[in-house]
Parts: sequence; C-alpha cells; structure tokens
Amino acid sequence: MRENPTAPDCIPHSPRAAQVRSAIRIRIALFWIVALAVLPLRAQPAANADPLVSGLRPVLEAASGAESYRLRGRVDFKVGGDRHVVECDLVRHGDESFDLTITHADYAVSLRRRADATAFALPKHGVVYHGKGDVHQVDRLAPAKILDRLVTPRTSIAPLVPLVTDAEPETLALALRALFGAKRDADSARWKLGDRIALTFPEPGAIELVSGDASVRLAASSDVPAPDAVDAWPGLRPIELDRFELERHLARGVRRALEILAPGPTLTQPSTAPRRVAHGELRWIDGQRVAILEGTPEQIGRAHGELLRDEAIACIDSVLYAFGTAQTIRSGKWFPRELMDAYSRLKSHIPERHAIETRALARALEMDETLVEAVNVFPEMFHCSGFALFGKATRDGKLYHGRVLDYMTEIGLQDAATTFIVRVDDRIAFANIGYAAFIGCVSGMNAKSVSLGEMGGGGEGHWDGVPMATLMRRALEECGTLDDVIALWRESPRTCEYYYVFADGKSRRAVGVAALPESIEFIQPGQSHPRLGDGIEDAVVLSSGDRLATLRERVTSRHGAFDVELGQWLMTRPVAMASNLHNVLFVPEDGVLYVSNADHAKCAAERPYARIDLTAILNERSTIASSGGGKESGETTGR
Repeated sequence: MRENPTAPDCIPHSPRAAQVRSAIRIRIALFWIVALAVLPLRAQPAANADPLVSGLRPVLEAASGAESYRLRGRVDFKVGGDRHVVECDLVRHGDESFDLTITHADYAVSLRRRADATAFALPKHGVVYHGKGDVHQVDRLAPAKILDRLVTPRTSIAPLVPLVTDAEPETLALALRALFGAKRDADSARWKLGDRIALTFPEPGAIELVSGDASVRLAASSDVPAPDAVDAWPGLRPIELDRFELERHLARGVRRALEILAPGPTLTQPSTAPRRVAHGELRWIDGQRVAILEGTPEQIGRAHGELLRDEAIACIDSVLYAFGTAQTIRSGKWFPRELMDAYSRLKSHIPERHAIETRALARALEMDETLVEAVNVFPEMFHCSGFALFGKATRDGKLYHGRVLDYMTEIGLQDAATTFIVRVDDRIAFANIGYAAFIGCVSGMNAKSVSLGEMGGGGEGHWDGVPMATLMRRALEECGTLDDVIALWRESPRTCEYYYVFADGKSRRAVGVAALPESIEFIQPGQSHPRLGDGIEDAVVLSSGDRLATLRERVTSRHGAFDVELGQWLMTRPVAMASNLHNVLFVPEDGVLYVSNADHAKCAAERPYARIDLTAILNERSTIASSGGGKESGETTGR
C-alpha cells in the first residue's frame, strides 16, 4: 500500500499493477466460458419455431448429455483505453478431467486436470506448477458441479446458476426473456438483452454477446482431441506444489473474484446490525463499520475474528487467492511462496504481542496461524497523498491531517473496510483505519493526539527490518508525542522505501518523512524540497505527479481558510485516484477523525464521510468498564 512522491504515479497504477488488474479481469471474463465447458450441458432435440430456442439449440446440442466436448471462446474488451483479446480453448474429458488454455498478448495460462493430478502452466514464464494426490472437498476444480462450489450467495449471479446447470434451450430462452427482456430485431437478426447487450448466432453451434466495447464469442463442438498426459510439458520447467494447495488457491481465487466482479446485496448492502462478544463490539457510525476491541493481545485477536469472521475471510481471499493468482500469472512466481519468504525475513522484527494477537485472530477464524501471520505482511510486498495543515494555514489554527489511500479497489478490500478502536492493556488506545484480518496500520490516530499516514515507494525485497504496518501500529500504541514517533523511526531497522506524514495535535506540529532502509529524511513545515516544490507556510504536503501539483495549488489558493469541510475537499479527485480505497481527515487535537471508504460503485473520495469521535468512544468504554460491564460479558449478539 505504497506510493512514491518521487514517481510520476503511484505503484498501484504502474504498468505492473495495471497488468495485475488486467489479469484479474481476464480470468473473470472467462469464468462463464469455463463454467459452460466443464458442465455436462443438456439439450433435447425437438422441433421448435421459437427463433431464440432455435439459435440456442445447436450450441447446447454440441455437448448434449456428453461427458466430453470442446468449447472455444474469444473475449474482446478494453481496459484503460487499451484493447485486449483473449482466446480460450477448453476441453471437457469427464467429471474429473479437463484442459484449459488461455492466451493473451501479455499472458498465457494452461490448466490441465486429471483425476489424480493437476498442472498449472505459465508458458511465457517457462514454468509449470503441478501436484498429485488428494484435493480439498470444496476447494477443488473437478468439473462436476463446479458452479455449486465457485458461485456463492454473495454474488449477484448466484440466481443464474440453476439456469446454467439446467441449460436446456427452452429454459434459457424463457430466462432471457423474463430476466433480460430479450427481443429480436428482425432486420439485424440480433437479440437485444436489455439496453446494452446484443446476442447473435453467427453460425450453428456458435453464440456471440456484444456490450459496448466488449464482446464474447463461444463455439461448441463434439470434436474432442485425445487428452495429453498431465505431466507432458515440453520446454517448461516443472515446479512441484502440494495439489491440495494448488487447487484450493485457484478455486478460492475465482470464487472471491466473482464476488468482487458481481457483488450481491450481502456485499453492497451489508447488515448494520450491532454485534457484541467478550472484549469486542461492532457498531455502525454514519454508515461505516467500527470495531471496538479491548483487553490483552489474545483477547483482542479473538474478538476481532469473532466479530468480523466473514469480512476477514473475504479480505484474506482477496489478498491471498484472487490477487495472488493474478500476481502469479503476471510474474510466473507462486505468490504464496513469495509471501512466505517475505514473512520469514520480517517476523523476527514483529513484537511478540502482535504475533499473539494475530494467532488468536487465526484461531477465531479457524485458519492456519502461519498463513494469517504471513498475510499480515502483505503491505510490504506492494507499494497515496498526504498533508498536514495548521496555524496560519487553517481557519482556527487547529491541525488538520489528511491521508488519501490510493490502492486497488479491484481486489475487493472495501468489503472488509473497518475502523478499529483498540485499547490494549498497558498501551495507548488508538483508532486504526484498516481492514478485517489485518492488525497492522496504514492510517491511524491515538488517544495522545498523534496521527500517522504512509505513502509507499520502491525497494521491494528489502525485508530485513520492521514491517511498515507494524511500525505504524507501534507508534500508535507507544508514542505520546511527535518526537517519540521520530525517535522510533530513527532507531528502528526499516524496510523498503516509504514516505509518511506524522502529526501531533497537542503541539500543532507535523513533519513529512522519506524513509529508506539505509537513510531517513524529515521535511519540516514550510520547507522547500526538490521533489515537492517550494515550501508552504504551516503546511506539509506529499503526493506525486499531477496530483502533487493539484494538491499544492488547492492548499495555496485557500491558505488560511482550511477547516473540516475544506480538508475533505483537498482529498477529492484528482488528488484522489480512481483506485482511492479510503480517505481520512484527522483532527487530533479534538480526538476526532472523518473516514470515507470506497464501495463497489464509487471510490472513497466520492463517498460520504463518517465522523468518529475517538475520545468519546474511549470515555464511554471506560465508564462501562468501571461499572463492571464490557470486558466481562461473553454474550454474542447480532450474528
């Protein structure tokens, strides 16, 4: 979760990240091709004058009741103005076996599955991952009943699954008319599905869907080639994987990606019912999820998992499986191994109290402890804008600290967005604007009026130090002044390249920070800098490229007038990017923060802010604790 103020754009919008987003979209666009090919389709021959049924029948009859058949597909679409063409060739050999080949200008993927083995080949990288043996009962890629395992009730396409699994032409024709208002244009022989989709049957056994700049063409055939051996990959370097892990990774990646691509009401309109467990409470404030956790690290970790089980698992699936699969396709390196390698170098720098909390969280989620610990260092592997204004720059002299997190909304982290109010025994209480399943911090403010926000840079692979999110959390729970924070950063071994804005509402001071493993630079308010431009009085402003220019122009144009409303205006587009995941405006002197999170339709800058009063919540919890309530209660509600 990093951005480099010295770079023309932040890392999530670099060519690498654009390729990752493209890989995700490619995989999802092909899902329904795969679904149609792996299912034993049925179509009973019968005379029917209905032209829609007549068009659908040859496509379905090519695989009518057959255990094996072939489906070729072509997907043509645009991403960011660039046209992409994906070719797919999928052969179903039976209930346990299929071959899938996907080709794209930048990527090539082949998946070969047999009853006793699975191979995942990346020809452009010269490698093939393969495994033999048992697979997970649910997270497996066997063609039989695959939609029941890959499509969850949390997607808007779940109601369509029965139509695919019972794919008879009469049923599909009825559904297309009832659900999409299918109407035929006699002149063009096209069927209109709603206002945006056109369906045609260019030849017997073929079907084409066109929507705007995107099109999907499918052609079914009963001409099935003989299956190749699962381990026959001439010219590719074999890498052995546990088959259980391989199929679980790909299955969960597709399942979560479908939820992100086509979210259902459970995700777009989540329940706002409060929940309460021992040492934890979940409430909603102005439409934002707020989790209040208190106690020992073990108690806090357990409460985190109990309160946010579904959100935490969705977050882990987004990071490890959906994003991880796309990243593997892009790089050729098995993402879980890369993540574990990073964790093995970082874990010695993580406080034991944080490890205890993470392991308790994993147990509450009924997940592998080491896996959850490794996922928590994810921000170290991928690298928004920030400012602090006070004194003469603001209307009332108060310090206003803004933090813009531009990160890939495409991987669905918004489903897990949570502001945590955390009070660990014998530590400073704090607010952490984060995501279920992550205990580290990228944006936060503590009860001592100290606030922090990070912006990532380069240097991936420099992992012999304290993880950034761990260092941020340590500052919140250990540092009572800005000087304490500065000392912590000076004295700690650091990873990669990061930029920060640190602020202290008590003293109305702020500082910008450029931190590398081997050096650290502090940029004072009003200080000119070759990378940031001329200094602005009583202001620290960090961003990059055109967004830096826009942010500086806004600050100088309204200098002396800034308050909460104008502070939020500073973080609107284009200072915030289309990938804007969350925005926060801290008013540390008042113990108040304003939080905006992206949803599936809009980025954070286009969403309303929730006013969260950290001081009031902590006082409320202290009152409850002193009266004998709160921590001792084991009641769970709202599940």
